Amino acid sequence: MNDKSERSGPLAGYTVLELGSTVAGPFCGRLMADFGADVVKVEPANGDAVRSMGMRKKDKSLYAASIFRNKRLISIDLRREEGRAIVRRIAEKVDILVENFRPGTMEKWGLGYDEIAKTNPGLVMVRISGYGQDGPYSERPGYGIVCESVSGLRELTGDPDRPPPRVAISLTDYITGLYGAFGAVMALNKRHRTGRGQIIDAALYESAFSFTEPHVPAYSNLGMVATRSGSRLPNNTPNNLYTTKDGRHIHIAAGAQSVFTRFVAAMGKPELLADPRFNTELARNENYEALDEIVGAWTASISLETCERLLNENVVPGARIYNMADIFADPHYKARGMLVETHDQQGEAVTLAGIVPRLSETPGEIRWPGREIGSDTTDVLRDLAGLSEDEITSLAQEGVIFAGAADQESEG
Repeated sequence: MNDKSERSGPLAGYTVLELGSTVAGPFCGRLMADFGADVVKVEPANGDAVRSMGMRKKDKSLYAASIFRNKRLISIDLRREEGRAIVRRIAEKVDILVENFRPGTMEKWGLGYDEIAKTNPGLVMVRISGYGQDGPYSERPGYGIVCESVSGLRELTGDPDRPPPRVAISLTDYITGLYGAFGAVMALNKRHRTGRGQIIDAALYESAFSFTEPHVPAYSNLGMVATRSGSRLPNNTPNNLYTTKDGRHIHIAAGAQSVFTRFVAAMGKPELLADPRFNTELARNENYEALDEIVGAWTASISLETCERLLNENVVPGARIYNMADIFADPHYKARGMLVETHDQQGEAVTLAGIVPRLSETPGEIRWPGREIGSDTTDVLRDLAGLSEDEITSLAQEGVIFAGAADQESEG
């Protein structure tokens, strides 16, 4: 089924070939698919590695349902020259190609930018790798969490008296996929004026490193080596996690002078504004331990619900630490459409995270959750590669392509 004609959104009319695997490349493609691009994802017959990550239901990957949503899924064996020849034919017709192989792999396969650009000079290629396309580390294997360690971001994560933990998601892969999609859209904008595409070199370690921005000049000018500070944001006080009377946790951010004024009113402690230790932002930063002790004593004297109510009444930023059950029960998530129920090819309901960001005139849309392996192989090879039905049948018999779930009319 050709879904390209049914698409809307700001990227409708653009075609993306996604060769990336696991998280960074597929997330980059998913962002563009959410906003209307016709994203064609290539995966092997045994499926992308992300299908084995996360939880499963009825032997189907729930992670794949989300990160492969809105995409047409085809299965081609890139280890075989016949498979790579098909990909080259498709690449000659697309606007964007996303890949996250180790540098040099695409060139070895005859799929390097210079080769494809001979017949498709407008191609925008997003190249995601651990350490970039050049430099002394470029040939190193680089997973997101490993490159996050190199970036310096990991050193800032966690409590100072413990080893640096990881966030329980592929954070750096998501950051890099976001940069890759942003770069692709900028390159398309430039192509409108020049007619020529370009390469986006998105390195995992650099993408994570960019988030350490305030600590770079601090080291360069002051020799300060930033490290873990737990739940507190350094040099912004109070901005920390506190425990309430009922043993719950709430994060309060009241470092700005106007917010702190409202915060002391919420606590019923206006005298803190006259205390020289706390009457300015800089003074509070220097005396953060004493102030955190005062705030912690206040939160420990009241329930979580009371604390949240007082903060909201006084317009002070603060919130409990939500878990997924909190999110599904929260009226604001529902009102903003951030939990979207869809149905897979078998009619099973699956809820996915909503579209971000929200565009007023050309919003994104979840059209279907991620499909099964090879669901769209036949349609895509006919439409984009120009292959006949006999050629497609022959390639399937030879194991070059897999179309076991092809031509299923249900979008879910």
